[in-house]
Amino acid sequence: MKLKGYKFAFFIENMYEDMEFWYPYYRLKEEGASITVIAPEKKEYKSKHGIPVKADISIDDARVESFQGLVIPGGFAPDYMRRVPDMVEFVRNMFVGSRLVAAICHAPWVLGSAGIINGKKVTGFFSIKDDIVNSGGKWVDEEVVKDGSIITSRNPDDLPAFCREIIETVCKMFVETEVTAS
Repeated sequence: MKLKGYKFAFFIENMYEDMEFWYPYYRLKEEGASITVIAPEKKEYKSKHGIPVKADISIDDARVESFQGLVIPGGFAPDYMRRVPDMVEFVRNMFVGSRLVAAICHAPWVLGSAGIINGKKVTGFFSIKDDIVNSGGKWVDEEVVKDGSIITSRNPDDLPAFCREIIETVCKMFVETEVTAS
């Protein structure tokens, strides 16, 4: 239970990629993490395949200081997320607050909108390469890329490496911080 006492925010919006939400969700829970699902509104959202997820809180009620990490799944959802200024600001504040920001597939779109990938090594789904480069990111085609507190991956096939890197990175980032479960 490497993540016992650690708190993660998971962004959600309609048309999220099922595997990219549920795999990290259960993998981090398996390690003892507490997870809060955050969305534009506290309501139900459906995946690309119709799987529902109910947001625990709206972005209006989310506080960066409550979390050690943020996970953003891909699919079409990141395009909706980056249209919500408070979600973009939350991402920026997580980064500025030296907290983990993990994005997979199309989710680096949100990182680009938050202005946090300039000069950073980043990967994502191949079709957003130009968007990453145009946001100042240094495109890398690898299963998982870590640059500081930002972790990115390309697609569902990369989920095992993505989750391993999230777990290892958070444990290292907060090794000197006493974290207590609430």
